[in-house]
Amino acid sequence: MRDACSVALQRVVDANPDLVIVVGGDAGRSTYGAGARGSFAGFGVAVTAALPGADADGSVAERDGDRGRDRLPLSLTIAAMLMERVGPWPSVRGEGLPTAMTPVDAVALGAEWADSAERVALIAMGDGAATLTVKAPGYLVEGAEQWQKLVTQALAEADVAAIKAITSTDADTFQAAGRVAWQVAAGAADPSGAERWVGELLADESPYGVAYLVAVWQRTST
Repeated sequence: MRDACSVALQRVVDANPDLVIVVGGDAGRSTYGAGARGSFAGFGVAVTAALPGADADGSVAERDGDRGRDRLPLSLTIAAMLMERVGPWPSVRGEGLPTAMTPVDAVALGAEWADSAERVALIAMGDGAATLTVKAPGYLVEGAEQWQKLVTQALAEADVAAIKAITSTDADTFQAAGRVAWQVAAGAADPSGAERWVGELLADESPYGVAYLVAVWQRTST
């Protein structure tokens, strides 16, 4: 999974964006600058990670500076750890969003962020269904596997409409923490005019009864 993430993230770097926005679940809505840190100490591992890249003014963030003391949520801490494997990164900011955000608000926020710079890349962090087996964190919920297959297909094919149509009720039932991040991405990628999106699925695993997948969406012109 880490190798697949590295491939995906290197493609983000290679696309030469002006701004990279990393979005994931948080206790509330928060914004984090490059250099903001997170820790895995709560999981028994004394490892920290910091969002790489430059601040909005173009200066490279100091890992031990004031902004480096910001506490990233788990979703963005994992992103920071993965992003350290590739680079160099341009301007980066992290966005933490509550899992209760409505689909309409998530899509609208993505559309707003798409206009944040001339070339914007979005990294969406979030698990799929956590109810796929009896040993899953959410135990086994009937219909979870079928639902996740449809979501995975939509993410693999960059099916913007299908991602927008995911209901918060279904995501809550199957404990899919990534719903908000996916819909933010769908809002940011909503095609217009001659612009279209192609998707590629780089990894799809569920070793703990939780769906983990890596997909890349890239814009193409017809």
